[in-house]
Amino acid sequence: MPRLIPTRSTLAVIDLQARLIPAILDADVVLSNARRLVSAAGMMGVPVVFTEQNPKGLGPTVPDLAPRSASVATKMAFDATSVLAEHLPADHAVILAGCEAHVCVLQTALGLMAMGRQVHVVEDAVGSRTAGNKAAGLRRLERHGADIITTEMALFEWMESAAHPRFRDIIALIK
Repeated sequence: MPRLIPTRSTLAVIDLQARLIPAILDADVVLSNARRLVSAAGMMGVPVVFTEQNPKGLGPTVPDLAPRSASVATKMAFDATSVLAEHLPADHAVILAGCEAHVCVLQTALGLMAMGRQVHVVEDAVGSRTAGNKAAGLRRLERHGADIITTEMALFEWMESAAHPRFRDIIALIK
């Protein structure tokens, strides 16, 4: 099913770490949209899992995203599939945000799709150090079957209707 359903979605936030973020092009936009996704996921009951690539070298997840320690999977491999697998219910689509679009996000998405997972990459919530690398990563992901979506697409699909009880709260996140 191509539409996102909150009860069948998991948000994976890939490597939004303190020492990596300063090098990411338009990091403020990436972080702002990741915050929106994490907040909306909390309101909608969508599980959130964070990954950290080599946290000794790149530091922890940026503090204002405030992952709970139980939802942080550390890794050394660029592909986070193996560390995410234990956090993903079998019937859930995976929504990916984070860094870098052409490395860890790309390899994780490819790994998840190889396992038969439906993957949605949130274009305005992923980043790379250069625009060219981000664009190349997104093109490759789309060619291999990942849905490329935006933050607002995810939020409105999760709500489904303006009659949703959290509609005003979600709209406040995007204004």
